[in-house]
Amino acid sequence: MTMTLDQLRSLAEAIRAEIGKAVIGQADTVEHLLVALLSRGHVLLEGPPGVAKTFLAQCFARSLGLDYGRIQFTPDLLPGDILGSNLFNFQTSQFTLTRGPIFCELLLADEINRTPPKTQAALLEAMQERQVTLDGEVHPLPERFLVIATQNPIESQGVYPLPEAQLDRFLFKLLVPYPSAEEEAAIVARFGEQGGPPRPEDFGIAPVTEPAQLAAASAALKSVTIAPDVIDYIVRLVRATRESADLSSGASPRAAVLMANAARARAALQGRDYVLPDDVKALATAVLRHRLLLSPAAEIEGREVEALVGALVEQTEAPR
Repeated sequence: MTMTLDQLRSLAEAIRAEIGKAVIGQADTVEHLLVALLSRGHVLLEGPPGVAKTFLAQCFARSLGLDYGRIQFTPDLLPGDILGSNLFNFQTSQFTLTRGPIFCELLLADEINRTPPKTQAALLEAMQERQVTLDGEVHPLPERFLVIATQNPIESQGVYPLPEAQLDRFLFKLLVPYPSAEEEAAIVARFGEQGGPPRPEDFGIAPVTEPAQLAAASAALKSVTIAPDVIDYIVRLVRATRESADLSSGASPRAAVLMANAARARAALQGRDYVLPDDVKALATAVLRHRLLLSPAAEIEGREVEALVGALVEQTEAPR
């Protein structure tokens, strides 16, 4: 099955429409989720409790028809609770693999920063290589395996910062803010009559894709070209983060690769078979904000990573 860029745009619009049946606002977040889906990147959603981070991920999964799994991260969660384990079967006198919830196509890692780094690390191999190793045996995960993790701001009580190696595996870190006054009124009007927590199926959200379509949509990105001067622009932008005096840690080469893939996906969603520097600029903050560490002096001055990324984008000359 093949898919043209026009068909890809129509499919993306159908997904947006399904999510819009239940989710009010958050259009920018949904757009980044679509980019991540096409470029096969993982997403970290950060925001205060109650802004529908989990509900958005549930609606996204249901509209795609993906095999959906969820892990509620808690301080006492163990790696085996995520990956599974080999249990001895006394009837057959053999070890049998009991698969954990990670064996799915879309995994919601809910409140990922409420568990210690040891347990968070259980996701590292899965996110990078889409496989799990248990007792020396490799178990492949689905080809479309995608992690959407949510976390509360680090200032919240009872949370642990994510290790740098974990953060670097996320394509995007998206900040989910409080809604506007108009959006909040619409949310209350829509959900205020619900007798309990909302579920995507209560709003008629149904799958609008099938596995073959999703595979064809990702394959359609092969027709999107990225010119050498745009590649050079991405590399210069990423390298500028390592040379900034305001940053003690810059972005890795993985960030440059993921940014290029995401830029191609964004171009495809807009119906273009070529990447513009504007695609890179539009995605730069979401790709870089979680990969950068402020220098002590910048922290004392109260600088913000997002502002520094914006300054680097302005200072790095883009191709014409």
